[in-house]
Amino acid sequence: MTFRPKYITFDCYGTLTRFRMTEMTRDIYADRIKPEQMNQFIADFSAYRFDEVLGDWQPYQDVLKNAVRRLCKKWGIQYFDHEAQQYYDAVPTWTPHADVAAGLSKIAHEIPLVILSNAADDQIQKNVALLGAPFHRVYTAQQAQAYKPRLKAFEYMLDSLNANPEDLLHVSSSLRYDLMSADDLGIKNKVFVNRGHGPGNPAYNYVEIADIGGLAGVVGL
Repeated sequence: MTFRPKYITFDCYGTLTRFRMTEMTRDIYADRIKPEQMNQFIADFSAYRFDEVLGDWQPYQDVLKNAVRRLCKKWGIQYFDHEAQQYYDAVPTWTPHADVAAGLSKIAHEIPLVILSNAADDQIQKNVALLGAPFHRVYTAQQAQAYKPRLKAFEYMLDSLNANPEDLLHVSSSLRYDLMSADDLGIKNKVFVNRGHGPGNPAYNYVEIADIGGLAGVVGL
C-alpha cells in the first residue's frame, strides 16, 4: 500500500503512548494474586474494561472503577477505591513508546495527524504533549459521548473533521478497539502496529508494521 490520506488518525494509548495497566496491576495486586494466576487476573481486568465501554458513555474514571470492582468480585478479593483511582491518576504520566517521536517526525509536516482516544479530556493533553509532534485535532470519548469500539466514536471524529472514510488512514495496535470498527465503517486504509497487545487478523485488510517508524513508508514518505 502507498496511500496519501487527507488525515492520519491514531489510537493513542497502546499505539503511541505506552499502556501500563498490566504492569500497574502486577504491582498493586502482587500481595493478593498468586504469580501463576496473575496473567489470568490481568486478562479478566482487560475483559471488564472492554465490557464497560460498550454501553452508554460514562466517565472514564467510572469505567476503570467499575471494571476493578467487578474484577475483585470475580476473584473474591476486597475492592479498594483508592487502588482503582491509582489507574486513572497514572494515565497522564505515561510516556510514548521509544519509536514514536522519530516515526511521527517523518510525516507530521506532510499529513495532518489526528487522535481518537478513549481517554478523558483532563488526561489526554499531557500525553499528547509528550509525543513530539503537532496534532491537528485530538478527540476523546468524552467529546464523542461514546468509547471505541462503538461506531459512534468514529462517526463523531469523521463528522468533526468533515471527512469521509476514504479520506483517512487509521493506525492502531488494537484490532478489537479500533481496526474492526474502522473496517465496519468503510475505512479501507488501516495500519496495524503490532505491539503484541493481541492477535492480528488479515481479514481486516490492514498493513502491518512493527512500530511507528514504518508508517512513513506506508504513505510514500
